Amino acid sequence: MFSFYEALRRFKKGMKMGAYIIVFCMVIVGFSGCSMPLVNTDTSNENVEEGSAGDTVDSASSTEDSADIDSSAEEAGEEAGDSEAAEGEGSEEGEEATSGKISFRPHYVDSTKPSNMIASTAIERNGQIISEADIREENKTKSWKEKIRFGSAKKYSSIEGIVTFRGNNFRSDPVYGRQHLDGKLKKTWSKHTGSMTANGAYWSGSGWTGQPLIVRWPEETKQIMNMHDWAKEKQGLVEVIYACMDGNIYFLDLETGEETRDTLHLGYVFKGAGALDPRGYPIMYVGAGYNGEAGNAHAFIISLVDCKILYEFGDGDSFALRNLPFFDSSALVDAETDTLIYPGENGVLYLIKLNTKYNVRRGRLSIDPEVTKWRYSGKRSSTASYWLGMEDSAATYGGYLYIADNGGHLMCLNLNTLNLMWVQDILDDTNSTPVLSVENRKLYLYISTSFHYGWRSTSTVDIPIWKIDAETGEIIWHKDYECSTIKDVSGGVQSTIAVGKGQLIDNIYVTVSRTGGTAYGVCACIDKATGQVKWENDSEYTWSSPVCVYNSNGNGRVIYFTSGGNMFVMNGKNGRVVQKLNVSGGNMEASPAVFENTLVIGARACEIMGITFGN
Repeated sequence: MFSFYEALRRFKKGMKMGAYIIVFCMVIVGFSGCSMPLVNTDTSNENVEEGSAGDTVDSASSTEDSADIDSSAEEAGEEAGDSEAAEGEGSEEGEEATSGKISFRPHYVDSTKPSNMIASTAIERNGQIISEADIREENKTKSWKEKIRFGSAKKYSSIEGIVTFRGNNFRSDPVYGRQHLDGKLKKTWSKHTGSMTANGAYWSGSGWTGQPLIVRWPEETKQIMNMHDWAKEKQGLVEVIYACMDGNIYFLDLETGEETRDTLHLGYVFKGAGALDPRGYPIMYVGAGYNGEAGNAHAFIISLVDCKILYEFGDGDSFALRNLPFFDSSALVDAETDTLIYPGENGVLYLIKLNTKYNVRRGRLSIDPEVTKWRYSGKRSSTASYWLGMEDSAATYGGYLYIADNGGHLMCLNLNTLNLMWVQDILDDTNSTPVLSVENRKLYLYISTSFHYGWRSTSTVDIPIWKIDAETGEIIWHKDYECSTIKDVSGGVQSTIAVGKGQLIDNIYVTVSRTGGTAYGVCACIDKATGQVKWENDSEYTWSSPVCVYNSNGNGRVIYFTSGGNMFVMNGKNGRVVQKLNVSGGNMEASPAVFENTLVIGARACEIMGITFGN
């Protein structure tokens, strides 16, 4: 069963699709009245296995909704790269403020010219260095469908659930469905995890960013997986998939916390969130954030049919300028072009054409990766490699990627030509993932930064929270918080900003660490238009990202977890604390995900917990 809200959403979607069909039929009738012959629209798949027509999906398959791009937009010139006009659709959920065309032609201004901060870039494909000019010429010959063009946030995934860090390519919503907000939240189940000591470092439970993935698999897909029999038989099962710092990936029933299949032990420290394939293919993408008992960290592509590794990459990469094969970032997949996008802390962005073949009826899944790599070097330090590396997750829209790095660069990269459109100076080692937001037919970014000990100060420093124009990289406004720090456990903003929707649409929410002293922090509500603080809630410091949850009327609550093991639930409009609950004896630095009426989060105290919204 699904909720009334979900039924309404599906009904609206059906009505919309019906309208598209009517228009299509009118066009066909119009063409048939002309002398122009009809185009042959046969799209038969040459790679379909014999006897399985209709069951195999490969990289030529298209998503239900294509990216909102006007392919006739004029180009901005060779130096600026491809120019595109993007269309942002409004949503009944309210995550996008306006509908219609938005102005979207990324380019630099004097203050964001890439050469101000970037010394060089390079591209490698299948082991060979190639030039940006080669890529640009190649791009000119590609058809519209062969180019990477991400759509709006609501179009990212075709499956029910949370399939990447913060839910989508805008990194704007780790929540699926609506919640009951009238009652109290309560901890309803708990799953014990473990710890690992590797290279002299101790890692336990779930750490930064540590968000779970939550998915309701289609029944047909569920039957081919290595789930326990009871899980296959349970109608509507929702599976929690959680990679933890003890080297394990856990598979749990969202309702009870019971194991849906055997724990997968890989033996690496998994700090980041991992990702699932947004097309509903049973594939997981996950990277180790630190070396483990099994060896050096790197990234994995795992079949969730049998939990076998399909492909590994990132360790000992000779193309990288920094020998740090850590992957805290959560991957994205461009469904139309079958491309995995994975940033690494070694300073390399991996673009992997997967060449996926998936036959759900026969339970067959394979990939044949073709790897393109992009790297950069900065001007900030005489030891350039110290400033390389991407720990946050990338946000994308159209053919463009937005990401911050360890050296204080916020970059906009054209994913099709692999040239930088603009680079903004954001001062410091940055772990906060950029969040995209459509407002008044313009695209903006919200982001903040860490306070790396000794770079700008060893005592206190101002940490800005920025609103940035996604076209040019220009700063619209910033709000500063004076923060402290300690070595290896940074102050500032380690979390990712939550962008309000529903009744909270005019606000963003951010947790700031070590402000007011090294042990303290705030959760702040900030006006999107002005950058003015509307309210703050004081607590212990936290690296965990806040989430906004809503009932069927759009009324909103803001939830965040602290280093003291506390959960705060607040009225999103006025900041009033509705509930405070101690849920763990240890630090809560992981970020939660919410599926309908259940929130899931892991703790450093070796525990994954399910927290349920009351009726």
